[in-house]
Order: sequence, then C-alpha cells, then structure tokens
Amino acid sequence: MRNIVYQHIKSILKRDFVLESPRDRNLAHFATPLAFTLAKELKQSPHLIAQDLLLCFAEDSFFDKVECVNAYINFKLSPKFLNTLCTQALSNPSSFCKGEQKEQSIFLEYVSANPTGPLHIGHARGAVYGNTLYNLAKHLGYKIHSEYYVNDSGKQISLLGLSVLSRVKQLLGHDVEIPDECYKGEYIINLANEALLKFDKSFFVDENLDELALWAKDKMLDNIKNTLADAKIYIDNYMSERAIYKELDETLELLKQKGGAYEKDGKLFLASSLKGDEKDRVILREDKSATYLATDIAYHRHKMSSKYDVFINIWGADHHGYIARVKAAMNFLGFDDDKLEIILAQMVSLLKANKPYKMSKRAGNFILMQDVLDEIGSDALRFIFISKKCDTHLEFDVDEFKKEDSTNPVFYINYAYARIHQVFAKAQKETKDVINADISSLNEEALNLLFEALNLEAVLNDAFESRALQKISDYLKMLAGRFHKFYNENKVLGAENEDALLKLFAAVALSIKTALAIIGISAKDKM
Repeated sequence: MRNIVYQHIKSILKRDFVLESPRDRNLAHFATPLAFTLAKELKQSPHLIAQDLLLCFAEDSFFDKVECVNAYINFKLSPKFLNTLCTQALSNPSSFCKGEQKEQSIFLEYVSANPTGPLHIGHARGAVYGNTLYNLAKHLGYKIHSEYYVNDSGKQISLLGLSVLSRVKQLLGHDVEIPDECYKGEYIINLANEALLKFDKSFFVDENLDELALWAKDKMLDNIKNTLADAKIYIDNYMSERAIYKELDETLELLKQKGGAYEKDGKLFLASSLKGDEKDRVILREDKSATYLATDIAYHRHKMSSKYDVFINIWGADHHGYIARVKAAMNFLGFDDDKLEIILAQMVSLLKANKPYKMSKRAGNFILMQDVLDEIGSDALRFIFISKKCDTHLEFDVDEFKKEDSTNPVFYINYAYARIHQVFAKAQKETKDVINADISSLNEEALNLLFEALNLEAVLNDAFESRALQKISDYLKMLAGRFHKFYNENKVLGAENEDALLKLFAAVALSIKTALAIIGISAKDKM
C-alpha cells in the first residue's frame, strides 16, 4: 500500500520525496515535508509552496482529503481506495505483502555454536532472530541462503572426546579423575552411556580419542538440530570446519602475498592493525597449528567467493572485538568488507517468578534452550526473542508467558485472531461471503483499523531494512490492541453493515496470520 501511494504521488509531483506516517491516523495516513525541502531551492516560504502543491491533488480519487498543516502536506486515503486494496488482499491471501523478486541475494550465517554441548538460552536469541530475518527476507522477495558453520576440529573437539572418554572410564570402574578443562554436565554422562552401547569396551583407549571425539561431535550436532527443529528453525546448510581446512594454506599464503600477514617469533600474524584493529592477531602458532581466527578467515573467504551480494553474520555480543579482525582479513584478500554485515545478539537474563531461572544440571552452568522450549513452547520463545532490538539486553520472566490475559502478548494477539474466527462462525459466514462488501460506509475508526491492517508491508520492509525485527512484534501488539478495542465498542453481528465489518475483520486476521508466520508462529483459530 505505501509503495502504491508513493508511486501515485510521485507521478503527480514528478519528483522524489519523503513520505512519512503520522502517529494520529485521524489527521492523516501519510504526510510529506516536501515543501520544506523545496523552500531553499525555490526561495519561497514552505507554507506557500505547500499551498501550490495542494492544487495538484484536486479531485484525486486516491485521497479522501489532502490538506496543508504547518507546511506539511497530509494525505487521508479514500474509503474507496482502501476498499479496493482490502478486496485485493483477501482475494490473494497467500500473496499478501509479498515482495517482487529482488536482485539482491543474501548469505546468512547464524547460530554456529560449537557442537560440544547443547544450545543455551544465549544461542536461542541469535537463532530466533536469524530464522525470522530469513523468513522475512524470503517473504519480501530476496534470494537468501542460511548456513551454520560447524567448528568440528581443533582443541574443543579433542576436549569433548577427552570428556566423554574420562566419563566412560569412570563408568567402567577405573579410578580416573576428570581434568578441570573438560566439559561438565549430565549430557557428558549421557554421551558416555551411549558410547558404551555403541562401541566395544576395548575401544576406550587414548589411541581412539579422535574417533570418539568425532562421534560425540555428531551426537551433539544432532542434539542441536533437534532443539532448533523444536523452535521451528531449519538451516539450509551445515558447513564443516574440517572441509574448510583444505583451503587454509592457500588462504594464508594469499594473505601474505597481499601484505595482510607476516611472520614474527615463529608465529604468523594478521596485520589487522593496518585496517583499524587495535593490534595484530596471531593466526598460526609456533607449532604451526591454526587459531580460530585462521580458519574463520578461510571460511569467510570461501563464503565471500560465492555469488551473493550481502553476507550477514549473527554473532554473540562477546564477538564484538572479532569484527575488525575478520573485516581486515577480507579487505586484504580483495573483498569489499562493506558487504560483510555483523549483527550482535546481546545477552539474555531469564527469570521465573521474579527470581533467576535455575541452571540446567544437564548442561552444567547455563540455561538450556531446550528447557525453556519445554516450559513455554516455541511460540512464546520466538516472540520473546524478537520483541526487543537484538543489540540490547533482554530480560524476561517465563511465568509472564504462561498467563492467559492481555499481559501475555502471544495470548493477546492469538486471541484477536481466534476472536475473528469465532465471529465469522457465529455469523455462519466465510471470507468469500463478504469479500465484495463495500467498507466505504464504515466510520473513521474502522477505516483507520483497516489502514493499519493493510500497512503491514511497510512495517515488514522497514523491519528488514533497519534489521529491527522487533517492529513486527510491536505492530502485532498494536493491531491486536486496536482490534480488541474496536470489537468491544462496536456491534458486529446483526449490525446493518455486518458484512463490511466482517470484511474489515478478515483483513485484520490476514495481517495477524501473515506477520505471525514470518516470526515462525502459527495463528490459532481457537483459544
């Protein structure tokens, strides 16, 4: 709708301009400060320019009213135009708010947690944000590929193997002390018990540590995938760090050739300080083993060599200092590092009955994503994690999302959707029965509610372009709130304009269903 209005106004004014959305829909649906922009160019007062521009919209069927307010030009959409858009939306619900195919393609990497333990609640935030961004981009017409980078080599995998091996030896009755650096938690004991069922007892010797480690890694990766699936998160590809290793030597040699790496004290350094980093970083140790950064550089070279236009990484907040290093390496390797976009997911504080949520015994010293999913479900988890800007701290109480009242936004929004279905059921009608109703006779409050429902596409585009996905959840809360208020204040069933009101409600339901689906939530017909 917003784009249609913009293009229509542009065809009349023959120029680009800023189109704003006033908070008070009773005043206007859209407004432009174009007169202020032209004032300097034309050397006239904005008010006089605005008055002249108004003449361009005389008898325009798009608008019910076009007026000048403090040199702003305000546009109030006509009921006829809103009715036409509403009919089109309800006639093609599967295409509602979908964008045309975009030329820009996106490579999205997210989660990428080490497969050495279950996903914790901190991983959940980036996982939900990433998957919602993926859904949104697809809905708007972008070609997007998602990937999970699996750190399946190096010290942490060896440590996973040692952790399991030590526990197995204990289970077999050997007097073995668990090294301090080993992973803790019941999940290691569970892996040890599974390993005893999988392998012969003679297998559990130090010589087989690597094989045991890779088996344990695969088991943990399966656990991670299952948890993601429970949150309705599916990733297109899982890229193995081991597969990237074959490109490591070539990548580091190219870095040296480009002046991006140098040897000192038997180590290889990334000259990242030349690109704005606070200091140079070790990428090969004295024993020639690669650091995490070395393989990450090879992986990013692999990614950025593909034919995508934008590369988005969603990382935890603790990776803030890592950004300059990776961007520096890509710049040295000849890539446009502006195409690499890093989104940081800040920490999460979880409460239960206003007290800190208990740590999981299964995981050791953190809260499992699976535990929270089991307690409040996927819908609440997903809504929570996109309800606040990703780069700000998030705190929530799980008990709040078990309530069945207006304080629980997931319930409140679903209740609006279910309520509409209930009204249609009582009226013994379906959307097809009211799709040709004329909403022009509805009052201003109803028309403004319809405008909000039809304005979803603008909200989605804004959320995507600003990477501020909380705008979708804010929109849903606003739309549900305005619907409930309207429903409580107006007679619908048996009203003279019942069909027009039902058509309005169908548009609201379509917007709720569409927005929830992008978040990864299925709207409920019944509560």
